[in-house]
Amino acid sequence: MIISLIIISAPVLIIYVFMQQAKFGRTPGKNRLAKIHKSPHYKNKAFQNLNLTPSLTEGATYGGILKEVVFGDKKQVKPTQPIPSQKTNLLTLDPKEDILVWFGHSSYFIQIDGKRILVDPVLSGSASPVWFTTKAFPGSDVYTAEDIPEIDYLFISHDHWDHLDHKTISKLKPKIKQVICSLGTGEHLERWGFDKTIIREEDWNSTIHLNEGFITHTVPARHFSGRGFKRNQALWTAFVLQTPSMNLFIGGDSGYDTHFSEIGKSFGPFDLVILENGQYNINWKYIHMQPEEVLMAAKDLMAKKLLPVHSGKFALANHAWNEPLKRITDLNKDSSLKLITPMIGQKVHLKDESQTFNKWWESIN
Repeated sequence: MIISLIIISAPVLIIYVFMQQAKFGRTPGKNRLAKIHKSPHYKNKAFQNLNLTPSLTEGATYGGILKEVVFGDKKQVKPTQPIPSQKTNLLTLDPKEDILVWFGHSSYFIQIDGKRILVDPVLSGSASPVWFTTKAFPGSDVYTAEDIPEIDYLFISHDHWDHLDHKTISKLKPKIKQVICSLGTGEHLERWGFDKTIIREEDWNSTIHLNEGFITHTVPARHFSGRGFKRNQALWTAFVLQTPSMNLFIGGDSGYDTHFSEIGKSFGPFDLVILENGQYNINWKYIHMQPEEVLMAAKDLMAKKLLPVHSGKFALANHAWNEPLKRITDLNKDSSLKLITPMIGQKVHLKDESQTFNKWWESIN
């Protein structure tokens, strides 16, 4: 019996010890829970979406998804050649330039009206607690934390591994002046040594006056959170960022729902919206948008331009690696909405209406 108990308990103990590592962050403690419990979006000991949001689509099962991955149609989920990229030197930028630089997936840098902004940086080569899984595609990880300049505002949409990377954030810590994140996410950052006085951690529908004409509003998304077994202990969010000269929508992960039209009515139109377009599957349609829905969301938001992200770096779904960009460009070809589809590292000139982009994803398999 003793031997049987050892055999049964050993894996549990190993997993427990493994998950005590700093990279898993920390669930909210007593002081933070007092604020979380006051949130109208926190019920039954977890954050909730505005509308019912099943993890899986009706009729889908985890067993069925595993079967699809193992035995289903084999798609080119990873490129066979390195992803093409450019390397813009962010450390020597003219501070008067108004640009955006995409790092692949949902990580990007914005310089606008004299401020430097960073969103969901994952620059360590992996989007997983285990370094050798969910690795960045060859050629896509050309930027590291050392390439990032001092940052005025760091935005974190939620705490999933492909949006909040412990290794990257830890290296960037001395360069960050202020963090804007969702309720509960600050607990991770404090465990990782961030000064709590620079963390602005808010519920949905909050307004944060930054400085020099910059204002951000935290707005709803339709998703979930969690870095371990326990889900939804921190909120997931999107951001409206109003600068002295532009109105931007910084979307984290989200399924399609009525919140986009409500945000559009309250804060639109937007000069640029940045929306996830990738890692989708009909089996989890409520938490990630299909390309058709991305365009619907952009219309709801009254977008002038759309930057589709959440692709080009990690394989987190069973679609072909370049399918998201192929589908959304085909669907949008007769629309007046301008798609922004840069290569990783390419400068996007935020106020240049004439800038065009090549279909770089068509040059490789």
